[in-house]
Amino acid sequence: MLINYTTKELDLLARIMRAEAQTEGNLGMLMVGNVVVNRVIVDCYTFKNIDSIEDAIYQPNQFVGTNSSLFYGSATTAEKNLAKRTLRGEYYHPATHSLWFYAPGTNNSCTSTWYDQPLAGKYKNHCFYRPESGKCPELY
Repeated sequence: MLINYTTKELDLLARIMRAEAQTEGNLGMLMVGNVVVNRVIVDCYTFKNIDSIEDAIYQPNQFVGTNSSLFYGSATTAEKNLAKRTLRGEYYHPATHSLWFYAPGTNNSCTSTWYDQPLAGKYKNHCFYRPESGKCPELY
């Protein structure tokens, strides 16, 4: 386990993974989970006071999925199992060291930086961005 979490937070993580990346399949949802967990682990940027999954998910203006109907309602057993895999430390490139992601739209390219942070890579329709080297040592 990478971070402490409650049953409620497991459900929250599974729900945000679904809301942000259901169309990206299980791997895409796992990558979204990686970003959420990374934000709890680090002590840098706007994530310095993020101490829990709940803090990370409800940090203002971070996850548009919290406004989606997919976010509401309990997570399924399968979705919770994906969240557990993330919490056990199952990471996937390009989300391994990423703190940000966005979907530029179908058939659109990722920008090389996101708020001056370098592109880590793309998976399906999500672009993942990692902090500049040395900025968030907890990720490495």
